[in-house]
Amino acid sequence: MKLRELAHGRTGDKGNTLNVSVICYDAKHYAHLRDALTPERVKAHLVDVVKGDVVRHELPLLHAFNFVLGHALGGGVTRSLALDAHGKSISAALLDIDVKDPSPV
Repeated sequence: MKLRELAHGRTGDKGNTLNVSVICYDAKHYAHLRDALTPERVKAHLVDVVKGDVVRHELPLLHAFNFVLGHALGGGVTRSLALDAHGKSISAALLDIDVKDPSPV
């Protein structure tokens, strides 16, 4: 299943750094997504975009994660000729990652 079935996302930028928040629709999926969305997996999924480190901040009271993606905006808004200089479409790309269905079989 796609991550977008369990969570929604939002992005923000600062220079050449992008943050992507992933917020669970249902609190019961938080632990499942914590295991599935490691920084390494997120970086591998966004390998064509993220050239730096990926740091995950866990926000258990909000049932959310904030991923800080280094060197992800082609130099930053004022330096990049990229069509999506602010990285707003990156949350959609991350929500396309495959995760296991958390439902019991």
